[in-house]
Amino acid sequence: MDIQMLTSFFMWCTIINTGFLVFLALIFMLAPNLVYRLQSTFIDITRETFDIVFYSFIGFFKIVVLVFNLVPWIALLIIG
Repeated sequence: MDIQMLTSFFMWCTIINTGFLVFLALIFMLAPNLVYRLQSTFIDITRETFDIVFYSFIGFFKIVVLVFNLVPWIALLIIG
């Protein structure tokens, strides 16, 4: 596996995961009541707790994408 292949791999990981992050954020911004109603059928949770959990998940996922996808891709671009 050469640097060019790793660079391409991390580029596509970044694109796919960022797209998923944007999709989740848009769904929660455009239809928060729908998301809450769907999830509250499976888990007995208050709306306030659900909002905190969902925002925390989006924040955690953003950090993971940055640290494990974007930073290695940029580092490979710099050295490649």
